[in-house]
Amino acid sequence: MQTTAYFRGPIEETMALLVEARTFMMETEWWDRQKVDGVKGLRITNETFRLTSRLTQVMSWLMFQRAVHNGEISAEYAMEDQFRLSGHDVCLDTSHCNDAVISDELRSLLNRSHKLFLRIERLETSFARTATRYPPSSNNEELDANFGHAEPEH
Repeated sequence: MQTTAYFRGPIEETMALLVEARTFMMETEWWDRQKVDGVKGLRITNETFRLTSRLTQVMSWLMFQRAVHNGEISAEYAMEDQFRLSGHDVCLDTSHCNDAVISDELRSLLNRSHKLFLRIERLETSFARTATRYPPSSNNEELDANFGHAEPEH
């Protein structure tokens, strides 16, 4: 089953940010840290880890949602705590905004990843509300008939 446009956009955006972040880390981040003293270098490293954490959380969540959409796992399974967005204390921190040691390139990546994380967090909240309003039926045949996920039994 193909990924719908509903997920294709966020997945493509996340992949593009991952590639851009990787390029930044491979080509620029090390040099940025060499220009400053140890504590400032640690702040750059800390924000780079924050960027990685956000993008990892978002991509993981999107992959689970795609698996739900493709019928590979149930929505209930994907909504278990271990598969939901986490690391909010790290991912929602925006202290980099006023940190002069952070380069414009890293700041741009951080800002865009933060906005993406917030959008996906709202989407997850919406999915959770929907799951609460429409709890799973105990009758799997009824679910399969309504949502077309039935596999023929052999």
